[in-house]
Amino acid sequence: MASFLDPAPRYAELQVTTNFSFLRGAAHPDELVLTAAALGHEAIAITDRNSFAGIVRAHHAAKQVGIRLVIGCRLDLADGTSLLAYPQDRAAYGRLTRLLTLGKRRAPKGKCRLDYADVAAHGDGQLVVALPPVTADMADFAARVAADFQGRVYLAVHHLYRGDDMRRLARLEALGRATGLPLVATNDVLYHLPERRPLQDVLTCIREGCTIAEAGYRLAANAERHLKLPQEMARLFRGHEDAVERSLEIVERCRFSLDELRYEYPEEPVPAGQTAQQRLAELAWQGAAERFSSDTPSPRLRGEGRGEGALRGNLASAGLPLTRNPRDARLPTSPRKRGEVIDGNDEKSGIPQKVRSLIEHELKLIERLDYARYFLTVHDIVRFARSRGILCQGRGSAANSVVC
Repeated sequence: MASFLDPAPRYAELQVTTNFSFLRGAAHPDELVLTAAALGHEAIAITDRNSFAGIVRAHHAAKQVGIRLVIGCRLDLADGTSLLAYPQDRAAYGRLTRLLTLGKRRAPKGKCRLDYADVAAHGDGQLVVALPPVTADMADFAARVAADFQGRVYLAVHHLYRGDDMRRLARLEALGRATGLPLVATNDVLYHLPERRPLQDVLTCIREGCTIAEAGYRLAANAERHLKLPQEMARLFRGHEDAVERSLEIVERCRFSLDELRYEYPEEPVPAGQTAQQRLAELAWQGAAERFSSDTPSPRLRGEGRGEGALRGNLASAGLPLTRNPRDARLPTSPRKRGEVIDGNDEKSGIPQKVRSLIEHELKLIERLDYARYFLTVHDIVRFARSRGILCQGRGSAANSVVC
């Protein structure tokens, strides 16, 4: 008999489907995360089907309530087998996203086709949990996964509430011993509260193309696929407490967080010996020289004559802060100087001094923020658009406008 001095069991739910698994989950990611925290879970993993779509909202909610979020997804393979995959670090997350991209490119929109060989090829750094099918035998699949992911694979167990759960659990335990796969307890969650079961039934009917009256055994027999207290999970797996505790082992092994991600712009090809910043400066000054050549009418900045706000919007629409008075950027009416050598460009140009100062200011700001690759990407997009006859509106900062 448990004593009141016994410590509370520790548990983290690692198999959770959100409404981002279309017509599967019946709860939003934030609802699931907040409920897990309220129930006393140590952490929660979001494992949508062949997708990371729900993890951004889950990440935001987890930071609000201070619960660990384990990044993962469920991989449903073409042969009917399924795995939960959790990247252990940033590099493994990149491989897993490339795997999902590969599967989605092979299939129609909204679908994903992956084979086990694809998973094995992208498996470095992944911790995986094999999901047992409800009916089919999985001995061969379990042995194959155990061989390919040595030391990084577990076997999931959850209750089906069909009256034979203890026998089924004993069978999976024997399979785990035979293949070397340790058991980990999950609840295969589809919603945060049991009251969401009717909504989940409706989603099932929409997915199957039938009515509630016609659905029959396609509907779940109970409302147990919700988040449960750690104490309830310990009760359900009495005698297999290690399977409950092992959920925390997985949490500790998978430390990757979305906080590690940053914007990473493409590595634009630049001439040998040049940096991205130098290439951007060269293009900016070349564009400025062309725009302000002696045989070209002096252009007006977008918004000139419509107030300071409009002009400020022209210079800052690329998201860069503006520290100078935008009225200073208006083009002078006095004759432009000629014969000057432009920094970063051997061409002589009649670029007005105030425009030169503005471009220099923005190039320094771009260099400080390391945004050169972003503007080079914009330049390539505009060049492609022009080659297809699509007009460039010239929006953005002054540096970006002359590059375009």
